[in-house]
Amino acid sequence: MPKTDTHTYDENDIVLLKGLEGVKKRPAMYIGSVNTMGLHHLVWEIVDNAVDEALSGFGKYITVTIYKDGSLSVQDEGRGIPTGVNKATKKSAIELVFTELHAGGKFSDKAYTTSAGLHGVGASVTNALSEWLECNVYRDGEIHHIKFANGGKIVEPLAVVGKTNRHGTFVRFKPDAKVFTTVEFKWDTIYNRLQESAFLLRGVHFILKDERTNESTEFYYENGLREYVSVLNANKTPLSPIICFEDPVSHIKIDLAFQYCSQDYSETILSYVNNVRTRDGGTHETGFRMGITRAVNDFATTNNLLKNKIKLEGSDIREGLTAVISLKIPEDNLEFEGQTKGKLNTPEALPLVNNFVYSKFTYYLNENKEFAVRLIKKCVESQNARIQARKAREEARNTNKKLKSEVILSGKLTPPQSKDYAKNELFIVEGDSAGGTARTGRDRLHQGILPLRGKPLNTDNVTMDRMLKNEEFATLINTIGAGYGSNFDEKETHYGKIIIMTDADTDGAHIQTLLLTFFYHYMRGLITAGKVYIAVPPLYRVFKYKDKKEIFEYAWDDEGLEKAKAKIGPGYSVSRYKGLGEMSSEQLWDTTMNPKTRLLIKVNIEDPLLVEYRVGVLMGNDTSLRKKWVEENVDFNLKDEFMKEVKR
Repeated sequence: MPKTDTHTYDENDIVLLKGLEGVKKRPAMYIGSVNTMGLHHLVWEIVDNAVDEALSGFGKYITVTIYKDGSLSVQDEGRGIPTGVNKATKKSAIELVFTELHAGGKFSDKAYTTSAGLHGVGASVTNALSEWLECNVYRDGEIHHIKFANGGKIVEPLAVVGKTNRHGTFVRFKPDAKVFTTVEFKWDTIYNRLQESAFLLRGVHFILKDERTNESTEFYYENGLREYVSVLNANKTPLSPIICFEDPVSHIKIDLAFQYCSQDYSETILSYVNNVRTRDGGTHETGFRMGITRAVNDFATTNNLLKNKIKLEGSDIREGLTAVISLKIPEDNLEFEGQTKGKLNTPEALPLVNNFVYSKFTYYLNENKEFAVRLIKKCVESQNARIQARKAREEARNTNKKLKSEVILSGKLTPPQSKDYAKNELFIVEGDSAGGTARTGRDRLHQGILPLRGKPLNTDNVTMDRMLKNEEFATLINTIGAGYGSNFDEKETHYGKIIIMTDADTDGAHIQTLLLTFFYHYMRGLITAGKVYIAVPPLYRVFKYKDKKEIFEYAWDDEGLEKAKAKIGPGYSVSRYKGLGEMSSEQLWDTTMNPKTRLLIKVNIEDPLLVEYRVGVLMGNDTSLRKKWVEENVDFNLKDEFMKEVKR
């Protein structure tokens, strides 16, 4: 019989968290996490406020500065946060903005017609999670100053500290090291976010300065989305020019740019609403897809370009398409799904974008018939490949036989016994030795093992035909069972997790990169669905014998090694694992494969612009770009230090 809890639950157990206490108690609820992603979320909240001012036509410059003391500032040329006393609360407006969660000028259309910062929690959350925050407001010829510390407590009350001819807001804050796992701002992360904002807000200068390194850069784009698509496709072969459509007249303003590439087999669609990335799409993306599909099918039908008389599907038409969609929606019409604003739910956006894209693209196709014919040909080729792939899957499913002879199988897959695909895991393992160890130590019910023979092909600079002739990738495609390219269907995947498990050395890292390049180009849906992982094997095993028994600890880095040494105590020995094959099956299971004890890194696409650029530079054909990146980003002195440590 279960033990009865004698504690009473009454009115005295109800706790009211006032002001910013709730943010400090549960920070991840407001910023997603307390790691580097959450840290930079503090920056975006302040930057979004500056963007809203520029979006409303106030100011042409936004400057972000990283300081040596670990703080960061955002300065704009907007109207400046109001400093007068709010009648309802008897507090200054600036105090409300920084200390109350739902206080701001974005809950009506009086101050902002459109706004990125919808929920009114940004500035106050940044304040709550900072060691200190100070704000200067340049407004009505005066400089107003206020400072907070210890999570939002006023330490320097609002006061006029000078005269000025400027206008705008300056916010500087230092994140609280007790809240975050790291408080180091990343140049690349902020760089890419500001560049993205500059693409979307053409005509506005975004300046980034880093006093730690004396670096500075400025982003300014007159042509906005056209230049965005140009950067995304910099390393691709274009099939069309960059096509731009804009409707600045309607109450919902539409701005979009897209381009087709001939040797690209995936689609990249990035969508934004009021300069906020809608990662999960929504009604505007659906409308865009419908408009493109209607326009291409109608043109193909009217001009008798579909010999089989079968209409093209949307996936056929979007193969090789890169598009950026940006909408400006007034507050009264704005509807998101969830606090994170990741998906647009505004119903009106779907028919509006659909009809706009259909009308504009239909006209474009009729005015550019040479391109239109090339596009239809590419779409038909995609359609034929999709139909053949579906027939192959149906044949394999119905006859329980191997795929036809063009699909090469290595015969080395050790599949899991379970048919519960969601629970199954596929380990892609480097080499036969590690593959044999993994087979012995695995969970036979839910874990499959696929060893690789050497390094995979670099799929960034080869044709699809050559990729399909590669034995390793043909086997991998067949094993995963969900197709490839535009015909990839994530729902058909035979595994809930695809885990890349390689040696912890440069060759292992290279293999990881080659596999991730393949997944990015041909099975991107696996990554966006959160099904691709990298296993993290330990680097060290610290052990000794005591009372005829072995005691041991594993370590994944040098800091962990020192802790393991201290825990084992004097007389220890250290094994440095050079490869997975050096582990016994029990050790590999305990450290790297057991779901209860292992470490996995989930692969995701946080910044699509950065990912597209890095893949193109590091895996593309232009060696000069790769050499330049290596020279600017790799510290070769680290190798010398590592070799000294090895010799010891």
